[in-house]
Amino acid sequence: MLAMFNTANDGRNRRNMASTLPETGFLRLSQIIGNPKAVPPIPALIPIKKSCWWAGVKSGRFPAPKKLGPRVTVWRVEDIRALIATA
Repeated sequence: MLAMFNTANDGRNRRNMASTLPETGFLRLSQIIGNPKAVPPIPALIPIKKSCWWAGVKSGRFPAPKKLGPRVTVWRVEDIRALIATA
């Protein structure tokens, strides 16, 4: 469905990273697509660019976000786990 993972091993690593996520809660975009410039760097659960992520949200391929405030957009951990599981 998604061209997120290049190899089978990479897919297993992403699924292992997803298993360390909490059962419930929210993730910011940088926690989903990663941020190598952060200190410490944030590894990507889904390694795509921000513009591709938002295009996928718009098309319905990726889960819809929740707004917690005017400048805070989050995604449910459960939705991201399901997305990774289907990849």
